[in-house]
Amino acid sequence: MSAQRLSSLDAGFLQLENDRQQMHVGSLLVFEGPAPTYGELAAHVQSCLGSLLRHRQRVQRMPLDLARPVWVDDPHFLLDYHLRHTAIPAPGGDEQLRALFGRVLSQRLDPDRPLWELWFVEGLTGGRWALVTKTHHAMIDGLAGNELMEVLLDSTPEPAPRPVRAWHPAAPPSRLGITASGVAGIARLPVDTGRAVFGAARRGIGSPAALAKAGAARAYGLASVGRRAAAPTSVLNGPLGPHRRWGWARAELADVKRVKAAAGCSVNDVVLAAVAGGFREYLLSRGEDVETTTIRSLVPVSVRTDEHRGQLGNHVTALFAELPVGVGGPRERLAVVTHQMTELKGSGQSVGIESMLAAADFVPATLMTLGAKVYALAGQRVVNTVTTNIPGPQHPLYLLGHRMLELFPYIPVAQSVRISIGILSYDGHLTIGVTGDYDAVPDIDVLCDAIERAIAELVDAVAT
Repeated sequence: MSAQRLSSLDAGFLQLENDRQQMHVGSLLVFEGPAPTYGELAAHVQSCLGSLLRHRQRVQRMPLDLARPVWVDDPHFLLDYHLRHTAIPAPGGDEQLRALFGRVLSQRLDPDRPLWELWFVEGLTGGRWALVTKTHHAMIDGLAGNELMEVLLDSTPEPAPRPVRAWHPAAPPSRLGITASGVAGIARLPVDTGRAVFGAARRGIGSPAALAKAGAARAYGLASVGRRAAAPTSVLNGPLGPHRRWGWARAELADVKRVKAAAGCSVNDVVLAAVAGGFREYLLSRGEDVETTTIRSLVPVSVRTDEHRGQLGNHVTALFAELPVGVGGPRERLAVVTHQMTELKGSGQSVGIESMLAAADFVPATLMTLGAKVYALAGQRVVNTVTTNIPGPQHPLYLLGHRMLELFPYIPVAQSVRISIGILSYDGHLTIGVTGDYDAVPDIDVLCDAIERAIAELVDAVAT
């Protein structure tokens, strides 16, 4: 089987990585006790690896970056390197757990090994224990991360045993062969581009009128992206250090859905309104004038379909939403967010961005590499924060018979964005993970508490 190339988006995440921006995503999984032994956990993970293709593969770059990198089996794969064991210091509460999580996620993954780590954490109060996951963004997006959880976790406390399948790494491609394939790929670019355009015209378009309408939506969406690519002003942007702080906010999914039903909007609208309210209080606590501040958030939108199920990598586009931090009332803030998101979804903006990302696969890799390096040096001037909502399973999950009590997301910060926010639902609960630059955001707990209060304000507003 030939080595699989990374998409341009996945390769871009690798190019953006440096000592001050670690491009991995992560999560914190908290389980009821007592904790298993390291050997029991290692045996379980070993039994899952047969369903996790990328977890025993590493990235091999092309000579001179002639083409995008490829995934190859790691002949030296060693589970003990990727499965780490640690404990938090006494008293083992939330503060110590968040500090450990921030330290672990501040460290880069080894680019010469498979791009993931799993940390087994003991010492939590109440006999609980935890897992910390680290997976490079080149491997997964949010929904793919959920699929990985489906492999590691079980829907019952007593699942059927999983046999460990023998694994033999495939021979790595030769340097000559991999270079030749890159050169051949460059030669095929014009033909592949034409086929892609023709294929897009045939897939689900139907009539010439529908094709024209789809083209117009993409053109309008690209124009919308360009109009929003002006530099927003905010204290949330600036140079990044190498270390991270991380915190969380909690809510009940039933409360959020009650607000959604009363306001006639989506769960995502409610969460974005709460994040806007949290940022308003946070900025006011710093003495900022929220009336003149614009906070523009990148909101990733999954384009993952059933045909992508089981595939790793990223299948996403995005929207640029402006969080109404200048609006004081929770009802009014939610109304502004709902109206804006409705407009954005109909604007073709996400389609325009998806078109740009798809077109990037037909740009020579040497130019993409150069562009990514220039972008990393120059920084971006489009967004102040990232807010991504990942729907999770609404039933209990188990690991080695232990129920998972909570699941928190981690979204990296990069390109002068000092705060990123991930929202995840699991078993009736909503958890919000907030990542901040260690030096620039020493008061990350203020933002987390403010988001929780903003959710409570929305719940109270629809109850009266």
